[in-house]
Amino acid sequence: MNETIKRSLSGAIYVVLLLASILFSTESFFILFGIFLLIAVYEFCQLLNINKIIPLIFSGILYFLFYRITVSKSEIDGFFYLLHINKTFDLTILFFTLFVSTKCITFLYDDKNTKIDSFSKYVYLIGYIILPFIIMTKIPFGKFGYNPKIFIGIFILIWTNDSFAYIVGKSIGKHKLFERISPKKTIEGFIGGMFFAFIASYLISKYYIQGSDINLYIWLGFAFIISVFGTIGDLIESKFKRVAGVKDSGKIMPGHGGVLDRLDSVIFVAPFVFLFYQILYYVS
Repeated sequence: MNETIKRSLSGAIYVVLLLASILFSTESFFILFGIFLLIAVYEFCQLLNINKIIPLIFSGILYFLFYRITVSKSEIDGFFYLLHINKTFDLTILFFTLFVSTKCITFLYDDKNTKIDSFSKYVYLIGYIILPFIIMTKIPFGKFGYNPKIFIGIFILIWTNDSFAYIVGKSIGKHKLFERISPKKTIEGFIGGMFFAFIASYLISKYYIQGSDINLYIWLGFAFIISVFGTIGDLIESKFKRVAGVKDSGKIMPGHGGVLDRLDSVIFVAPFVFLFYQILYYVS
């Protein structure tokens, strides 16, 4: 099969599966992202050459506990009541994840570091893969419960930024953004991706998730966060692959690579979007 057709078909299946699971129900949303988490953990363990069994069991149990807490708040009792997520617990998870995100950025810019010690491998696994997935599943839940439009809006911004960064970069890109890690990314592409993400955020706030005037500024904030940290997330995953000496994190999506290759932006963006949520909460 032609590589372009193969890539288009697997991409279309991925998008349809993603949108269908997000829109169908809370349960289907959690099931799909639970599967994504397990595959991402497997791929990351393979990249860093660490044992897969314990991380898979640990991430599966942790994800299930958070699922039970988030979906069944009205039925919480006993053991689950003790684990009820309050603001303090949310912020503890968030700041640990942001600490690891900072460590990832430091790792990205450290061109002398081509090896990762055993302790750091597990820190990255927890703070760069597992906890961001858990934070990711909290994003669609607002004060009125599960709202799939929020998550779809986030993905629209990510897809818009990625697509136009590629188009603009390929058309007029001359200045390399981070040539050592990703030779194809350009500064012009980065600016173009952000510009069109701003346009998409305006359309989302105006026609898709309508609200007060402040809604526009919130989505513009999302567009900025996604453009900056989504790009960094993509570069960080490229750095991990470069250290591992591989082109793709996996082969589950023909023409696209693995789950990490498809979700690297949203995984890294999730804690910063959630941080933006907390800032909005305290400001309001």
